[in-house]
Amino acid sequence: MNTNQNEYRTNALGHLVPIESIKSIDLLRDDTVTRLISKAKEAQAVLKGFKGETLSDIATFLDISAAQYNTKLGGKKGNLSLTSFDGKYKVLLAISDSIYFDERLHIAKSLIDECIHAWTEGSNHQIRALIDHAFQTDKEGKINTGRVFSLMRLKIDDPKWLEAMSALKDSIQPKGSSQYLRFYERVGNTDKFEQLSLDLAGL
Repeated sequence: MNTNQNEYRTNALGHLVPIESIKSIDLLRDDTVTRLISKAKEAQAVLKGFKGETLSDIATFLDISAAQYNTKLGGKKGNLSLTSFDGKYKVLLAISDSIYFDERLHIAKSLIDECIHAWTEGSNHQIRALIDHAFQTDKEGKINTGRVFSLMRLKIDDPKWLEAMSALKDSIQPKGSSQYLRFYERVGNTDKFEQLSLDLAGL
């Protein structure tokens, strides 16, 4: 049902509220937020279009460059840097792979616990703190991959530990990948580049 915004407004519960029953400051707040969100969506659309055009331009350039050597580039293109002829500007395209851990993460944790129980009492406290820190989850219940990977870098020659590390490695599953675009401009005549602030990663 279409309602006249000059007569009614819909509240957070989905109820229609007559304009005359709403305080002027609440109406002003609603108008301000709605207007800003509309502008934000327009800006988002522009950035999405810009990102798509940029990726297309880079792909076209790479195809032309590869054609110079009578070859073609297959798959998703990423992890490359393009620099202007004068060295003043640089465009960076990077691909970041995301992963998750399947049920074998819990198996690895169980095996590691067995290791701790089997080892000497003197080393339990330090290693226990390291293990607990590695498997600690954030507020969203996610495991910090960096901390888990730190366990795999430990040089511990114990059959049970090696079995745990094998389960840990096997638990790693690819989730997807994201393309990141970054644009840089050289600072004067220095060797430093300053990044142009554009948040395109989430688009």
